[in-house]
Amino acid sequence: MSTLDSVIVGLNDGLWTYLLIPLVICAGLYFTVRSKAVQLRLFPEMLRVLKDRSQPRADGSKPVSSFGAFTISAAARVGTGNIAGVATAITLGGAGAMFWMWMMALIGGASAFVESALAQLYKVRAGDGSGTYRGGPAYYMQRGLGKRRPGVLFAVAITVTFGFVFNAVQSNTITAVASGSVSGGGAGWFAPAVGLLLAVLLGIAICGGVRRISSVTTVLVPVMAVVYLLMGTAVVLLNLDDLPRVLGDIVGGAFGVKELAAGGLGAAIQQGIRRGMFSNEAGLGSAPNAGAAAEVTHPVKQGLVQSLGVFFDTLLICSMTAFVILTTTPEPAGRQGADLTQSALTDTLGGWAGHVLTAVVFLLAFSSMIGNYYYGESNIGFLTRRAWVLPVYRAVVLAVVFLGALGSVGVVWNLADVFMGVMALINLLAILPLSAIAFRLLDDYQAQRRAGRDPVFTGSRMPDLRGVECWPDERPAPAVERGGERVGAGAS
Repeated sequence: MSTLDSVIVGLNDGLWTYLLIPLVICAGLYFTVRSKAVQLRLFPEMLRVLKDRSQPRADGSKPVSSFGAFTISAAARVGTGNIAGVATAITLGGAGAMFWMWMMALIGGASAFVESALAQLYKVRAGDGSGTYRGGPAYYMQRGLGKRRPGVLFAVAITVTFGFVFNAVQSNTITAVASGSVSGGGAGWFAPAVGLLLAVLLGIAICGGVRRISSVTTVLVPVMAVVYLLMGTAVVLLNLDDLPRVLGDIVGGAFGVKELAAGGLGAAIQQGIRRGMFSNEAGLGSAPNAGAAAEVTHPVKQGLVQSLGVFFDTLLICSMTAFVILTTTPEPAGRQGADLTQSALTDTLGGWAGHVLTAVVFLLAFSSMIGNYYYGESNIGFLTRRAWVLPVYRAVVLAVVFLGALGSVGVVWNLADVFMGVMALINLLAILPLSAIAFRLLDDYQAQRRAGRDPVFTGSRMPDLRGVECWPDERPAPAVERGGERVGAGAS
């Protein structure tokens, strides 16, 4: 096993150091400049759009709202990457890794905008009679670029990465935290029991399709985020005098001469970018699969919402984990992953905090499993329409969840990095040429907003685009109130 792990680590380091890190940074900066920093400039608009509510369909069914799609992607984003991943980044790269996670979130918001706006534009109907939508990188590669083969390659990569590898990571982390919190957690029966429980619960959650997944995540994500933030805030307040030192360590570790001389600066940058992408998924090509499921009036709306998700994940949740660890454990050593975060909480708040964190990690990781599963399901629909494939995929996912509880955490995390890198490479190479379309959509959206309208996109607004299926040529623009008057097509 050690030989396999060393091979995976070597492949990881080469892939990220020489190829992916430069590509991720350059792409994020390019999208930021071309969009005039859409992720910062339109932040208030992100909050406004998040509150949009989809109207029930004629048959009475409720479509997936913009917020519902946001929580599906947040369910996959806000998982063990925020607790175990941040802790691992700090252990391997020092406090400075957090600074580079922040930087990646700030420029990565533009990448998230581009990929999710494209996913909305090129989405398709699910084809199962449910009236729901599917989309994502595989779909915009085929429909926007006119190339199916890269789409197939991406669909296979994301299905393996999220449906199998990342779900094994979530299961592994739940088991590790639970074993440290529950008496008898080290017994031989404990890990198989946890794995079996997770497989059963996930099977129940995923059998109702995207609407059930959305209904579960819209409850779980806000609750778990609030509980974790409250615990983290308590730790920070009790160690408030250490906060200036922590901020100094983060900034100093990102640029410090000490780290540069010791060869730690490169580790800080690499771990910050790698764990940042694992956590917020900007540019990875995963969140667009959830974004495409929403029913909105303009593709840019979901691009803005998914960009907000990057900030929610990294600048809020991940930052809280870093503050908790660094205020209580300035020099982390001997512990890794979720175990480090758990010990940081219990050292300040007492033993009860470890048990609460076990529950929070369970909810975080379990909701991530649901989101991860959906990403695979969406891409299975791209690869084939054969009815027997989806039940087989579900069975394999549940088996992987069980086996993940028994696996080695080091091998699982390193394998996740390899597959994540392959996904990011394929997706970024696709959205770079397609980004011009995303920026045209942004210009159209802003022009409508300046005219006082709630933006509505139709195919006739950009008739030169090929492969656009779900945006009819004519849609009445809803009226909005401005200065007490009704403005727009629906005004009377």
